[in-house]
Amino acid sequence: MLDINTIAQLKGTLKASINNYEIAGASIMVIKNGKEAFYHNDGLADLETGRPITRDSIYRLYSMTKPVTATAIMMLLERGEIDLFDPISKYIPTFKNQLVVSYGKLVQASRDVNIHDLLNMTSGILYDGPDLAGQHSYELFQELDSRLLSGNPMSTLEFASRMGKGPLSFDPGSNWQYGASADILGAIIEAVSGMRFGQFLKKELFNPLDMQDTDFWLTEDKRNRLAKTYQDDGAGRLKLYSGNHLGIIHQMDRTPAFESGGAGLASTIDDTAKFTMMLLNQGTFNGVQLMKPRSIDFLTSASLTNRQQKGFDNWHTLCGHSYGNQMRIMTDPAKAGFIGSIGEYGWDGWLGAYFTNSPQDDLSILFMVQKKDAGTMSITRKLRNIVFSSLK
Repeated sequence: MLDINTIAQLKGTLKASINNYEIAGASIMVIKNGKEAFYHNDGLADLETGRPITRDSIYRLYSMTKPVTATAIMMLLERGEIDLFDPISKYIPTFKNQLVVSYGKLVQASRDVNIHDLLNMTSGILYDGPDLAGQHSYELFQELDSRLLSGNPMSTLEFASRMGKGPLSFDPGSNWQYGASADILGAIIEAVSGMRFGQFLKKELFNPLDMQDTDFWLTEDKRNRLAKTYQDDGAGRLKLYSGNHLGIIHQMDRTPAFESGGAGLASTIDDTAKFTMMLLNQGTFNGVQLMKPRSIDFLTSASLTNRQQKGFDNWHTLCGHSYGNQMRIMTDPAKAGFIGSIGEYGWDGWLGAYFTNSPQDDLSILFMVQKKDAGTMSITRKLRNIVFSSLK
């Protein structure tokens, strides 16, 4: 357990954020030495009806889906089913002989993008941007969103295949830039496993970990637990956000054709904790071994070269970190903008879902919230600073 002062600080800091209309409500969990040291929720899941956040509230993970996707890729790796230097074109032929944007012109890439590039965001595949590659991605996501609720929605494999027809923003492996790489990984998992991405995750991860509330959509009996999403209203308060974004059906009320490896999952804090604890326990949870320790070590290690790191260093709130396998990894705590430990890893989501694992401290912190454009917020850093500063 955390001491009484730390608990009071955590509760008070969260309450202040809610009272200041920064967020509507949230859940936080701290797991230390394999045991729950603290759990607390406060605020509302639905401001209009007054429905409170509860322990079983369901949250859209958005980019916190990415470490799950990387873990699934690592499972295929340790079984010998893929090689990280496999070109994507081996599984999705449109990625063969791609062009690269170079000083405003299109030139031949020096090599094909491979799985390793996708895992480390060194592929040149973006979400959007001013160049031809960014424009292609942006237009593809716009079409994906426009077809979401139609009779002809875009599938995971169609999305990946269409992405491969566009140019890359930079030569594979030559830089780092955040983008849609994890969505392509989901399509590769489909191609290798012969099953839908969601089926693979359920069979290999969610069912063995007893993650019964984690999926790409919600059955009718679960939808009343889905927390609503809020955004700043421009006048110091919050207003409802309900838009579809990056191919995710916001209401989560139907089986999606597009199962996004970069953003598609919804989950509870308890379900997500089972996943983070499996990673922290070197691939084992509740006596079930899903992955081997060496695979987990590889998954949670910084992977960028010095050249690639220069691209990542542009992310100013992640000073003192590197990147690898769809996660941030703390490499220099003295340079970071918050208290932490070397080797600490994790990620966050567009609506604010967040986790960090610190193997050195045998610690996992999870924070669940639904706020548009949140990522890692000030409140998230405040809460983790309280926890880390209390460690002896």
